[in-house]
Amino acid sequence: MTHTENKMYRFSEAPIWELQRAYYEEQGITAWQSGDVPQYITSNRVMAISYAEMLFGFLQDRARMGQLTANVTILELGAGSGQFAFYVLQELTKLIQMASIQLPPFRYVMSDLAEKNIAFWRQHTCLTPFAEQGLLDFAKFDAVEDRDIYLQHAGERIRSGDLAQPLVILANYFFDSLPQELIYVEDKQVYDCRISLQFPEGADELSVSQQLKEVVGSYHYQREHMYDDKSYPYRELLDVYRQHISDSHILLPEVSLACLQRLKDLSQEGFLLLTADKGDHRLESWEYNEPPKLIHHGSISLTANYHAISYVCEAHGAQALFTKHPYTYLNIGCMLNLSEPNEYGLTRLAYDRFVERFGPDDFFNLKEALDFQLEQKTMPQLLALWRLSGYDTQFLLPSTKRLIDLIPDGKDHEWIALQQGIGHMWAHYYPMDGNTDVALACGILLYQMDMYQDAIPYFERTQPKLANDATVLYEMAVCYYELGQDDAAKRYVDLTLSQSPEHEEAIALQELLISLR
Repeated sequence: MTHTENKMYRFSEAPIWELQRAYYEEQGITAWQSGDVPQYITSNRVMAISYAEMLFGFLQDRARMGQLTANVTILELGAGSGQFAFYVLQELTKLIQMASIQLPPFRYVMSDLAEKNIAFWRQHTCLTPFAEQGLLDFAKFDAVEDRDIYLQHAGERIRSGDLAQPLVILANYFFDSLPQELIYVEDKQVYDCRISLQFPEGADELSVSQQLKEVVGSYHYQREHMYDDKSYPYRELLDVYRQHISDSHILLPEVSLACLQRLKDLSQEGFLLLTADKGDHRLESWEYNEPPKLIHHGSISLTANYHAISYVCEAHGAQALFTKHPYTYLNIGCMLNLSEPNEYGLTRLAYDRFVERFGPDDFFNLKEALDFQLEQKTMPQLLALWRLSGYDTQFLLPSTKRLIDLIPDGKDHEWIALQQGIGHMWAHYYPMDGNTDVALACGILLYQMDMYQDAIPYFERTQPKLANDATVLYEMAVCYYELGQDDAAKRYVDLTLSQSPEHEEAIALQELLISLR
C-alpha cells in the first residue's frame, strides 16, 4: 500500500528537496564514509591535479595583469568529505613553490550546508596545517538563499562587492543536487511540468534516505504564462528551446543561476567557475528527453543543465569551455565570467592540457577498463598507470593482489618503483574513518619485497583495529625478527599464537627465537 500526495508542486518546491537537505544535515560526513554518496569520480588525484593546474594558470593570469596584492578567494561549494580540497591544496601549493614566481595570495574556502561536515574538516589532521597557514577557511553556505560568506577560521564576513579579485568557484556534483524547475517543450510552447508524490505506507517511520529511495513521482503538465512574459529573466533561453527543441523535458536550473549571481555580486571582477557533473552543455542533447528519474545514492540527484548555465553566463559576456568530444561519466566545464575572458590565456591553456586533451573523464574510463583486466597486466604497466593516476589510493587497492603475485618475479628497479609509489601515495592519503585497508595493503606489499623496515610503520597503523588478526601479527613478528629486534619479534609471535595457537609458522619462529637466547 502507498500513500499518494494529491497536491501538485512546482518541481523545485516539491518535498523531495527538503528531504534532500535533511539527509545531508543528518548524515554529515557519514554519507561519504558509508559510501552511500559517490565521491571517487570527483575526488581523485587526477581530478584535483586538473583543477590545481587551472587554478595555477588563473593566478598567473592575474599576476600578468598586475593584480598581485589582493587575496584570490577559491570557494568550493558542497565540499563533502574534504578529500578533494586536500588534494587540490597539496597540488596547488606544490606548483606555486616549484615555480618560484610572484603570484597573488589565495585563500581556499570549503563550504557546505551541513555543520557536521564543517566540524569534521576543522579537526582533520590533513587540513589543519593549511588552516594554520592562512590558506584554508571554512564556511556554512546555503546555495538556495545565502548571500554572504562567513569565514569561521578568520572570523570575517564576505559581503557584496568585498572581493577585489574575481571569485573562483569550484562546484563538483553540486548543481545536480540543487532544486530545479522542470519544463516541457512541444510545438514551440512551454509547459510547467509539476509533480505529485507517492510515498510508501508508513513513510514517516522510514529514514530520510529510505523515503527518497521509495518515493515515486507523477508528472502533470499545464501552460505557464510566466514563461511567456518578457520580464521572465531567462526568456531568451526559453526562446532557444522553443525554436530548436521539441517533445522534451528540460531541467531549468533557476536556483543554480540565482546562486551564481549572488556569488558574482561578492566580487567587483566577476567569477571563474570550474565545475564537473553529469549533464550536457550541448543543445541537441536535451531534445526528446524523457521525464527525469530521481537517481538515488543516499540522497538524490538529477542532471545538471550545463547548456542553460553556460548560455546565461555567455549572454553576459562570459566564455564557457567544455570539451569538444562527448563525455562519458563526467562533464567538466570552465566558465570565465570575467570582463575580458580572452585575457586569461594560461587558464584556458591549462583547461586544454588537463581536460580537453586528456582529463579526469578519460582517466575514469581507463580505470574502469583496468579493473576488469588486472590479471593481464604486468608490473611495469600497473606502475605506469598508477603514476598516471597521481599515485591515487583507489588505484592501488584493487591492484594489490595482482602486485603480490608479480613481486616474486619482479626486477629490482620495479621493486624500488613500487616502494617509492607507496611513499608518494601515503603522502596524499586522506583518512575519513578507521578504515585500515590502505595501510594494510602498503604493509603487505613491502613485506612481500622483504622491505621490513618500511613495512613496520604501515602494519602499526593497522593497530588496534587488526590487533586480533593473526596474519598481520605474524608478519609484524617476522619484520622485527629480520631487523634483529628479537624482543619485539617475540611479543608479536606471542600475540599471534594467542589468536591462532596452531599457527605453524609462528610456532617455528617462536622456537627459533628461544634457541637464540
